[in-house]
Amino acid sequence: MPVTVVDHPLVQHKLSILRDRDTSVREFRALCAEISMLMAFDAMRSLPLEDAVVETPVASARVRRLAVKKLALVAILRAGLVMADGILTLVPAARVGHVGMYRDETTLEPVRYFLKLPSDIEDREVFVLDPMLATGGSAVAALDLLLEHGVRLPRLLCILAAPEGVARVQAAHPDV
Repeated sequence: MPVTVVDHPLVQHKLSILRDRDTSVREFRALCAEISMLMAFDAMRSLPLEDAVVETPVASARVRRLAVKKLALVAILRAGLVMADGILTLVPAARVGHVGMYRDETTLEPVRYFLKLPSDIEDREVFVLDPMLATGGSAVAALDLLLEHGVRLPRLLCILAAPEGVARVQAAHPDV
């Protein structure tokens, strides 16, 4: 899948405030959650729907609902947590997993220090959350890890991306 830039005017406006050096930590967190919600709205556009019938107070109604019953959000600690908060507003039943990583200052490679995934991660539609993509090393390592755990096509959502980070993720996982 190609990189999708969410260029909606609301996202652009919120990014302008997020990037302002005078934005407080509290505002920054709230903006990250809001932007994540808007990104997820767009990223989940391709999720399949199925027909169903529900009983309204008046009569039966034919409706369309998500065919995918199992979603998972995997936050790269700690920054990814703020993204999970926003997205859970849209899909509160999604399970949340965590991957803790830090960058080894000698090798400059990501080192995993924590992993907690839903036990059925391989059966879920997975969205990896990393708002501060810089070099892309942690994101690539997290995607590799999820593929090793049987996830078929994890999707990466990030807010602040450096072009070289995006290029590294695409080079390592052209189909993700």
